[in-house]
Amino acid sequence: MDEHPRRKFFPVLCWLTLLLPALPACDSALRREAREFTKEDTNVEVAHDVEILYSDSAVVRVRITAPTLLYYVDRDNPRQEFPDGIKVEFLTPTLEVRSVLTAKTAVRQDNSSLVTARDSVVLQTVEQEKLETEELIWNEKTEKVYTEKFVKVTKPGELIYGFGLEANQDFSFWKITVPKGTIKSQQLNQVVD
Repeated sequence: MDEHPRRKFFPVLCWLTLLLPALPACDSALRREAREFTKEDTNVEVAHDVEILYSDSAVVRVRITAPTLLYYVDRDNPRQEFPDGIKVEFLTPTLEVRSVLTAKTAVRQDNSSLVTARDSVVLQTVEQEKLETEELIWNEKTEKVYTEKFVKVTKPGELIYGFGLEANQDFSFWKITVPKGTIKSQQLNQVVD
């Protein structure tokens, strides 16, 4: 006994009748989800606990570490942002640390190879020289650092301050553009007494 063809088709027709009104709702939900992600959302790559090594002739010269790296893959302005702080170690050819740069935030522009460190910027050398400023720009190509902001340089026995600074990235040579004053350690002791 063969079942009538209409009887086989009827349950399928019932299911289709029930599902068809639900399809536009699914499509609408998918469209809402797709609209939640903008071009800006998908243009950024996020990395945590990063370490970046720069080398020259197979010798590591600079080591950068940071808790967070945001890499913006924007065609017009590709950049790397370090919103949670950055530590840059400038190394000797024997991989000894020559100087260390720290800041609360930094941005590296891919097109120009400039790194702009901001907020509580400190550059400390192994010779116990310390530079403090609010903004410092590091040019990777020329291996120089500079700023036009207020700077304070502390050396053993001396404090020098002024506006603007140019220096080698390892701080082996530096000069303050507009020096405003120098205080010797004897003068510091007299002020404290």
